[in-house]
Formats: sequence, structure tokens, C-alpha cells
Amino acid sequence: MIGLLTVSGLRVGEAIALDSADLDIDSELLVVRQTKFDKSRLVPLHPSTIEALRRYMDLRDRTRPRPVCPALLVSSTGARLLHSNIGLTFTRLAGQAGITRRSATCRPRIHDLRHGFAVSTVLDWYREDADVAAMMPRLSTYLGHTDPKHTYWYLSAAPELMALAGQRLDAHLAGHP
Repeated sequence: MIGLLTVSGLRVGEAIALDSADLDIDSELLVVRQTKFDKSRLVPLHPSTIEALRRYMDLRDRTRPRPVCPALLVSSTGARLLHSNIGLTFTRLAGQAGITRRSATCRPRIHDLRHGFAVSTVLDWYREDADVAAMMPRLSTYLGHTDPKHTYWYLSAAPELMALAGQRLDAHLAGHP
């Protein structure tokens, strides 16, 4: 679950709702159905993610040969994962990994993985000197947002991203492409 969220930018609820039939291994796609705003979308995945999911499914199927439900990601009992348990488990794992709160109100949250995915994607575009403004609608669609302005909100608190954007603006204002 954590790996999939990290590399795909899915919402936790979207990952929980995935059924095994929603993974198209040959096409390297996830079909994310009836999500926020009652939308569905295709999410392409890297071959390494497909391989990790294939290994997970093999282990899952050996452990639970008679599925309790059609879910792609299941609990130790073979049932669909519960949102509340995922948050608690993430908090426990973050603590075990030494990731601690910065303050009483700033703590690691599983939804931060989605934000991190968006920021990393845009950072890569800046490093590749891509036309970030032209790419934003693609990222918005990939994330399932209804408008790029919702995606920009994810990016507003990333210092490294703001520094790269500032450098690009400075270069533009100085007349350098």
C-alpha cells in the first residue's frame, strides 16, 4: 500500500477501493473507478511497480488461495483494508523509521505521500527544463483533480520547488531562456 501510494500519487481511498481486476499488468495500468468527484481514470505505472504488484499478488494468493473479497490490497485476514487502520499503521511505521513530528500540528501523514508525488513530478519537470505550465493539466488529470488549480495547491509549500521556479523566473526576466 505505502509503496503504491508513493509511486502513483493515488488517494488512500482509491487504493483501498482497487479490485484485482483493476490492475492491467499487460498494459501497465490501473483503472481507478468512481473516485472523488465521481470520476474514473487510467493510471499508468512504471514496470518496476507492476513487478512489485505482481510479486505482492503472488504472495497474497499463496497466503489466501480463496479470496474473501475482490480487493487488490488486502489485510492479513484477506479482507479489504480499512482507511482508519492504514492511518494508524502508517503512523506506527513512521515512528519506527524515526520520522517524527516537527511540531504538535505538523506530523507525518499518509496523505503526504500524494503531495510528495506531485512535488517530485514537478521538480523532475523543472530539472528537465520542461514547460511546467503546459504539463500541469496532465498531472492534474493523473491525480484525478478537476482543475489544475487544485494541483498547484499541493505544490505551494515545497521550498525546493519554489526555488527552482524562482530561478526560472529570474532567468526569464534576465532574457535568458
